[in-house]
Amino acid sequence: MIKKILHINWKKVNGLIPCIIQNIFSSEILMHGYMNIEALNLTQKNKIVTFYSRTKKRLWTKGETSGNFLKVIDLILDCDQDSILILVNPIGKTCHLENISCFNGNKTYYTNFFYLEKIIKRKKNIFLEKSYTSNLHKLGINRIAQKVGEEAIEIVIAAINKNKENIINESSDLIYHLLVLLHNQNINFNDIINNLNIRRKKK
Repeated sequence: MIKKILHINWKKVNGLIPCIIQNIFSSEILMHGYMNIEALNLTQKNKIVTFYSRTKKRLWTKGETSGNFLKVIDLILDCDQDSILILVNPIGKTCHLENISCFNGNKTYYTNFFYLEKIIKRKKNIFLEKSYTSNLHKLGINRIAQKVGEEAIEIVIAAINKNKENIINESSDLIYHLLVLLHNQNINFNDIINNLNIRRKKK
């Protein structure tokens, strides 16, 4: 349920509040736009981002022609009440230049992790003969689970030997194989993050 934003300082922003759009899953900043009161109300009501175009002097819903809508997950007003962060689940590419983001190339640490997970998922669903990931999925859960166990033992050995380079390499192998196991079981890493958040709140 998206909470209504009621305390915007509309006078300060001259009736148009700047809005930053962020992918809730990858953490990428997708675009920047402006909303007037009507655009904000429609965005909150329909849960699809609607802006006010300063050039065309009208409301426009992102994706109204391309189909690349921005589904609203949450809206967050900043401490000065003069800008909004909107967390979205994007449908398709956001930028009109066919880029994922209007800020092409912006990557957080988690963004890279997000795209690694997408590659693993794709190679599960589309078999590629020369792909190690595809072949792991083809071999099945027994082999995948075995690899997780092997990599876990390797990182234990690296840690006991205090070999930093090996710890980094073996950790990379373990995380990769764990992601393969999770997707083999139809589990996304976000499920793990959500579970950790629940546990954190209980402590």
